[in-house]
Amino acid sequence: MASPELGGKVAFVTGGGSGIGAATCELFGREGARVATLSRTLSEVEETAEAVRRAGGEALAIEGDVSDPADVERAVRRIEDEWGRLDVVFAHAGVNGVWAPVEELPPDEWDKTVAINLSGTFYTVHYTVPLLKRQGGAIVVTASINGTRKFTSWGATAYASTKAAQVAFTKMTALELAKHKVRVNAVCPGAIDTQIDENTDKRNVEAAAEPVELPAGNVPLTDGEPGRSEQVAELVLFLVSERSSHITGTEVFIDGAESLLEG
Repeated sequence: MASPELGGKVAFVTGGGSGIGAATCELFGREGARVATLSRTLSEVEETAEAVRRAGGEALAIEGDVSDPADVERAVRRIEDEWGRLDVVFAHAGVNGVWAPVEELPPDEWDKTVAINLSGTFYTVHYTVPLLKRQGGAIVVTASINGTRKFTSWGATAYASTKAAQVAFTKMTALELAKHKVRVNAVCPGAIDTQIDENTDKRNVEAAAEPVELPAGNVPLTDGEPGRSEQVAELVLFLVSERSSHITGTEVFIDGAESLLEG
């Protein structure tokens, strides 16, 4: 039987309460990692932690908000106190936020999206890098096809801007951390069967749209069906494993060719 991909390693996953984050935590657990996961909803990450344990791994469920640097710092300190090391970071926590015409997008909603998606990514990396530098490791950031290869999600200005910025952040930190043997990559999912779309606050987005017919929602590879969280989790596992040991500073699109139609 093959050895687990992440045997002996410690992973930190933000936004691990559902969807891609939860699927990745469970996969990491099956592959031998000890997994700490953070979310604003403790009951969700406790459920994820139980799934990790059922998969054979150790788990920590941590309540916290990635837009609050004190919460992230406390989470990382707890990981160090519990396990004494950190090898893998999956900066996944994020929100779709409010989608609206730019003149109707409230500044406080812009700030909230930036705080969670972009500043939250920075805080996650900022506080975990000292532990990763001790032995090297891997960071994966969840960006999106929006703002990187697709620009027809009408009204998603704040969201798309943070996703584009996350890719730039990935490339900058990949170069900075290379000498410490810490790799940094990004995954850019398209339509994935998760709960995040249900939580998107869309306000008058039709006013922002061009009056043209677009193949919105088409996913050529799967006849229009969205991808699964587990498929993204498999990509994240590859990017934090030794099989991708020479890959850093790269964004990987996982969208069934959706963005090639809509870019």
